[in-house]
Amino acid sequence: MPTLRLLFDWSLYRLALLLAAPLIPLRLLWRGRRERGYLEHWNERLALGPAPVTGALWIHAVSVGEMRAAQPLIAALRSAHPDAPVLLTCMTPTGRATAEALYGDFARIVYLPYDYAWLMRRFVRLLRPRAGILMETELWPNLIHAAAQAGVPLVLANARLSARSARGYARLPALTRACLQRIGGVAAQTDADAARLQTLGAGSPQIAGNLKFDIAPPAAQLERGAAWKAKWGPRPVLLAASTREGEEAALLRAFADIAPAEVLLVLVPRHPQRFDAVAALIEAAGLPFQRRSALDGTNLNAETRVLLGDSLGELFAYYAACDVAFVGGSLLPLGGQNLIEAASVGRPVLVGSHTFNFEEATRLAIEAGAALRVSDAGDLLANALKLLNDDSLRARMGEAGLAFAARHRGAATRVAALIAPLLADAGPGRSRPGPRG
Repeated sequence: MPTLRLLFDWSLYRLALLLAAPLIPLRLLWRGRRERGYLEHWNERLALGPAPVTGALWIHAVSVGEMRAAQPLIAALRSAHPDAPVLLTCMTPTGRATAEALYGDFARIVYLPYDYAWLMRRFVRLLRPRAGILMETELWPNLIHAAAQAGVPLVLANARLSARSARGYARLPALTRACLQRIGGVAAQTDADAARLQTLGAGSPQIAGNLKFDIAPPAAQLERGAAWKAKWGPRPVLLAASTREGEEAALLRAFADIAPAEVLLVLVPRHPQRFDAVAALIEAAGLPFQRRSALDGTNLNAETRVLLGDSLGELFAYYAACDVAFVGGSLLPLGGQNLIEAASVGRPVLVGSHTFNFEEATRLAIEAGAALRVSDAGDLLANALKLLNDDSLRARMGEAGLAFAARHRGAATRVAALIAPLLADAGPGRSRPGPRG
């Protein structure tokens, strides 16, 4: 019966891939209308072109958040294996841009091909990585199968699995179990993540914590943020960071209705392709605004109510320049974004009701007194104004955030220790097929 179920699951997955094949170029073209990066490097998505590197430590991080979370782990691995090449793969142009900014001086960066068996076999055959590290929970069956057949050990690092995602994987239980059993090690963020992964088939996942706690705020960005704040003058600053579609309009309405004229809203959308659309929303709300990209060398106008953060790679600077930070993706059922960065800069944090992608970190931050949960945009503005008017409360929450961030560091060391035995046994060309199925 298990073999029949696995055959059934594989057949469903392959059928889905077959049906999706004609849609892939259409999707890339459609996404490329707003983000030109989707029109580039199609050869890499098809595992074509010259092999970029062989025998590398390979880290796959699907997009921006995962690529940034990999920083402390990559630093630990490079320290332990200074002569090993580093290969980074991603799926999105913003993830690639983040990789270029953070690791471009030493790593080879390419798109991961789509999960078709022949593409993944060619990808693994050409690159022959020493080992592969899949950030968070990237379970691509053909990739995992190709790596196992080629003897390339795989690790799930910083693995997280919400209840919603677990239900999705459970729809193909035999295929999910076969994938997880081919992975040499699983470093889960929390007890709950480990339990869900083990239920789906992972063998003895280790609880290593969240790598995002190990990301130290860059000194240069902290200095940049302080310089911005000095130029903006003594205005109270509310930052809305990593906002998603549907959140900005409600936030801008509440801000226009409730916020005093001296409060500055700094609005930083999560996705750069939406900068112009968010600018249109600010105009429609009747709020005078400026763009961060046009502000270098000039002061903020006194009548400006909103500063649109239309720049990349400066999120820590925005946190350093604000008095209170709202972390977006949480007013609507989108799962939330990473609040650890704001806490690590010592800023009071507000989040909405929908934080299932970062549930453990959010719960711990609230319990530590570093964050508050709000119900909607109006409640967000009311709590933000209360904080902006209470210096001592802001200071207490900021100090609690610093302590919260410091208390949970150390994941990079634990994950590197889990990976070390696999790297010791690994090598290009060494055959170590995984379990059959």
